[in-house]
Amino acid sequence: MSGRNFILTHAEVVTPRGIIHDGAVAVENGLIVYVGSASGAPLSLPAECETIDASGHYVLPGFIDVHVHGGMLEDFSAPSQRGFDAITKLHCSQGTTSMLATTMTMPKHVIEHVLEEVHQYMQGDMPYAQLVGVHLEGPFISPKWPGAQNPEHIVPPNREWIEAWDTRYPGLIKQVTFAPEREGSHELIRYLRKRGIVAAAGHTDATYEQMMAAYEVGLNHSVHMFNAMTPLHHRKPGTAGTILSTPGISAEIIADGIHVHPAAIRLLASVKTGSNLMLITDAMSAAGLGDGEYMLGDLPVVVKDRVCTLKDSEGTLAGSTLTMIRGFRYLVQEVGLSVERASELASGNPAKLIRIDHLTGAVETGKQADLLLVSGDLELQRVWVKGRLLNGEAEEAE
Repeated sequence: MSGRNFILTHAEVVTPRGIIHDGAVAVENGLIVYVGSASGAPLSLPAECETIDASGHYVLPGFIDVHVHGGMLEDFSAPSQRGFDAITKLHCSQGTTSMLATTMTMPKHVIEHVLEEVHQYMQGDMPYAQLVGVHLEGPFISPKWPGAQNPEHIVPPNREWIEAWDTRYPGLIKQVTFAPEREGSHELIRYLRKRGIVAAAGHTDATYEQMMAAYEVGLNHSVHMFNAMTPLHHRKPGTAGTILSTPGISAEIIADGIHVHPAAIRLLASVKTGSNLMLITDAMSAAGLGDGEYMLGDLPVVVKDRVCTLKDSEGTLAGSTLTMIRGFRYLVQEVGLSVERASELASGNPAKLIRIDHLTGAVETGKQADLLLVSGDLELQRVWVKGRLLNGEAEEAE
């Protein structure tokens, strides 16, 4: 690892206010201390400061993945400190600097084990991408839309479970995904929003009316848009129609060319402006590896040509092998978003969603130096986490 003092010069610096051409970013002790024109960079640089000529490459904020299950044969639902290292190392090598450890619909005691292991891991010196909390995807979902979740473990929304876990691990749970049409969901939503936890619809059979009722009590987010939810119909808007027509409900998108057609992503991006759309991977244990048989939670999955499906099913999608840099590139090259807009989806918006935007998610002075160096053709070159160089001359994962 390099030291934490350096300056990137002659870069295309992507900031919330636009791109600074021929820009510079100076870092001292892991924090960004200057963002601006290269010609206006401070003459007095931090001690032992390395100068890096970015040669017209983009400088981007590190990616933040709020929905990721695993990689390199490891799964957050089968937690271990070694496994966390493997997952965060893989995704860090592909541009992710912060992430939520995302669970599956599992038995209560397994979820509690995940919470304890993530809590312990976050107390240590996390060497790669930073775990910044937990996303509980289930077990409070709809039996009609389990997707790649095990129906045997589905239970109704239970505020008491969440309150007990939140009390034991304050601030650890950042997002809970559930079916808002199920009994007990409104009580759960009220508790989540009171505690600043994201209340997300997903794996749901909700009608438009049920979604709007949940929105009125605090529902504010939705997972993997268009997948595992009631679709849009012109007389029955369903879950998808509610999300599209309600600015106060933000959405995630898996931009891999498998889960959602680029035209549908283009439509989504046209209505979800501002901070209410974000890129996710939904990556499973096969991420970083090739074709074969893997596990997602406790269900077997087959991966062929990057398409993940439940074994012995009729093509039920089961997570992805996507990485954030591939998703970012897809948004720009296939969907047609600008680099600045794609950066919002991959960094700024998820940081705001889970309330870590005071620390990271943008190239701004005072924030952590979670930075990416990306070439003009959107190939990842280097990754810094808190000013530490963790990946130079990055290689593409499978």
